[in-house]
Amino acid sequence: MEVHTRGLLKARGNSLVVASFADRVMQHTMDMHRALLILPAIGMILAGGAYAQSISGHAEETAIRELVGKYMEARNSRNADATRSLFTADADQLVSTGEWRKGVDAVVQGAIASSQKETGKSSIAIETIRFLGPGLALVDGRYETAAAATGVSRKMWTTLIIKHTDRGWRIAAIRNMLPAPIAKAN
Repeated sequence: MEVHTRGLLKARGNSLVVASFADRVMQHTMDMHRALLILPAIGMILAGGAYAQSISGHAEETAIRELVGKYMEARNSRNADATRSLFTADADQLVSTGEWRKGVDAVVQGAIASSQKETGKSSIAIETIRFLGPGLALVDGRYETAAAATGVSRKMWTTLIIKHTDRGWRIAAIRNMLPAPIAKAN
């Protein structure tokens, strides 16, 4: 007599069907044990990759924070060469007055001219750094320029596009915004 066991095996006689079923159970159990051994290994590899990305991301954030700090230092000391070295050649800057400085030369000239006009120090307090892709970051921060003579400071927002180049992280674009008062509803 021929017996079918759920489409898995064809066998004759009950003893072969039981033995074949037991073999299938044993094979399934061995497969499960292999999977249970492999899954933790896969988990450790993935966790290791995430940890490496976390370490790398932290190092990249630190490098970007240092770049922004160097920019403020170069600008406050009115050092055109140091300022230029922190930008990409095609950098641009849109300032709160609406002036759009295009190209690294225009950005540097404008930054130095602004620093000479402002007798106080400027600072950027970074609020967020968001990586948009490999080698590209968006930095948002509070930008403050203090006038030493009057003690009055302008409090603005700034957004910087930071790009990783063969010279390391460099500023590709800056957008400065002077918050407008919120209009009252009628």
